[in-house]
Amino acid sequence: MESTSLIEHDTGQDAREIALVDPAGFEAWRDALPARARAAVDAAQFKGAAGARVILPGSEAESWSAAFGAPATLGPWDLAGAVKALPPGRYRIAGREPGAAALGWMLAHYTFTRYLSEPKPIEPRTLLVPKSVDIAALGRLADGQVLVRDLVNTPAEDMGPEALEAAVRDVARHHGAEVKVTVGDDLLAANFPTIHAVGRAAAAGREPRLIDMGWGRKGDPKLTIIGKGVCFDSGGLDIKTAGNMLLMKKDMGGAAHALALAGLVMGAKLRVRLRLLIPAVENAIDGGAFRPGDIIKTRKGATVEIGNTDAEGRLVLCDALALADEDSPEMILDFATLTGAARVALGPDLPALFANNEALAEGLLEGADTSSDPLWRMPLWKPYAEMLKSDVADINNSPSGGFAGAITAALYLEKFVDPKTPWAHLDTFAWMPAAKPGRPKGGEALGLRAFWAYIERRYGTHRTE
Repeated sequence: MESTSLIEHDTGQDAREIALVDPAGFEAWRDALPARARAAVDAAQFKGAAGARVILPGSEAESWSAAFGAPATLGPWDLAGAVKALPPGRYRIAGREPGAAALGWMLAHYTFTRYLSEPKPIEPRTLLVPKSVDIAALGRLADGQVLVRDLVNTPAEDMGPEALEAAVRDVARHHGAEVKVTVGDDLLAANFPTIHAVGRAAAAGREPRLIDMGWGRKGDPKLTIIGKGVCFDSGGLDIKTAGNMLLMKKDMGGAAHALALAGLVMGAKLRVRLRLLIPAVENAIDGGAFRPGDIIKTRKGATVEIGNTDAEGRLVLCDALALADEDSPEMILDFATLTGAARVALGPDLPALFANNEALAEGLLEGADTSSDPLWRMPLWKPYAEMLKSDVADINNSPSGGFAGAITAALYLEKFVDPKTPWAHLDTFAWMPAAKPGRPKGGEALGLRAFWAYIERRYGTHRTE
């Protein structure tokens, strides 16, 4: 999908018009139509309902336009349904600007066809936009969302730790970033014991690794982004049920979000010193798998009792967070498909945001609002830290009882970040369980645009070289 080819600046090209109609203004709009067009509207029983469309005949044999139901204020997905509802061609919105809906128009062309013998891509529908629209920036945002979808949709057989590393290297190569990778037993020598423990049971060629990408100039503010890269999660020896394991190819969704956000930062040439950290592992089962009851010393020095091997995401993240904190960045942002508890609390569409800094939290929530990419802030409720206590180690990775699972997971991660370092953690689903306009069932970026809106606003001075 070539995102920028789906949007063009309006210079008066031949194009079909789309009238956007909402129920509140329907009667006045209908009454102003010519008789033939009114007859078409009535025959289609079109009333301006969201997502409905009708073809309006013109005055000449081959001429026609369309009407599409949409609200007065357009969000990202309000025109997405028009892509499949209208034939291929070039379109302009009559008397209005598409605004945020141009992104959804592009993303509505997305299909995941890698494994289809006879792929059927969506034929392009091109939308005309005002000359003031930065098509390149809009395309980068769409491409970031597509990257998340593609990585998450790829089965674990083809998206193991090595393949995830290759994806990072591909993005790094495009932007001139540097990549260092620590693999297998070298993790122990480099003091990443929890990453090694979680991934050590994986087959040859799928060894655990820490991917460390750097970009930018040394004097610029340090921004560190971390993504959970569990390429498949069997649950380990605390094995998941078949139903719970079915979607575990998406457990590297945090890494996909982190890589996409890093690509946006580099693509916009923001004045930051960027660091991307992805602990990439497969939580597999063999005779060398880590066990419930094991005690592992983390990079930071604290010991962790393994209460459940299926609470592995926080283990790989804690070593990455400790490494990030050693560099004293201005900010640390992490993404993870971390807990089912967040989904129980907030459902699939609403990522859970945790932050140890009020200004950072407010900025991200403002970014969520301006980008129509919702987040919901959850509390780092200190009394619940009692649930993480262990009788034999400094901390337990999985409290018993099942209460406040998303909060206790975030509290676990918080222990590995200096309180003075602004840090935000996003517990995201990275998946659409059912298709919606512009968002097919499958991998999805949830929270990416919100974080990007905040980062772009904060570090909006672009490098010129």
